[in-house]
Amino acid sequence: MKATRIAAGAALALASATAPALAHTGHGDVSGFVAGFLHPVGGLDHVLAMVAVGLFAAHLGGRALWAVPAAFVALMAVGAALGMNGVGVPHVETGIALSVIVLGAVLALGLTLPVGVAMGLVGFFAIFHGHAHGAELPAGASGAAYAAGFLLATAALHGAGVGVGIIAGRLASMRAVQLGGAAMAAAGVGLLAGWI
Repeated sequence: MKATRIAAGAALALASATAPALAHTGHGDVSGFVAGFLHPVGGLDHVLAMVAVGLFAAHLGGRALWAVPAAFVALMAVGAALGMNGVGVPHVETGIALSVIVLGAVLALGLTLPVGVAMGLVGFFAIFHGHAHGAELPAGASGAAYAAGFLLATAALHGAGVGVGIIAGRLASMRAVQLGGAAMAAAGVGLLAGWI
């Protein structure tokens, strides 16, 4: 436990000392269901954040198993609508990288938050992820199929995280989840600094 706290603290300290860099990169064609579905699974930033949400939900248990991922998906849709309609959200790239750092640190520290607070935390970061997806849609392209794709892929990644978290909890290996969280936080620092 002490090692994970040290790793998470070091990752957060390093993150605060680095200059923001672009954490989100374009993923080619951004129209249609398949492109939308592949977008979240094609970027390390998105995969880490989505799986972390699922792991966090599993850690909290109970109604958090569905409420925390649902909050992320719902507010991601809001962020996507903002991006598709040209409404700016400041510091999107930094918000995406920070989502990986913060959610990784939450896992590394084994924090247990009230479900409403957890929903608010993941929902806040979901807006950045959604905006990045929505803003990449070319003008004049229909966003419905694209949005359905990335929302479904996001839910699937959340489900994978929940599944891994439940299995880890049953095997009494939450230590592995904490170490994974520390690694996620460190990867988030790399994304923020532009090393990854």
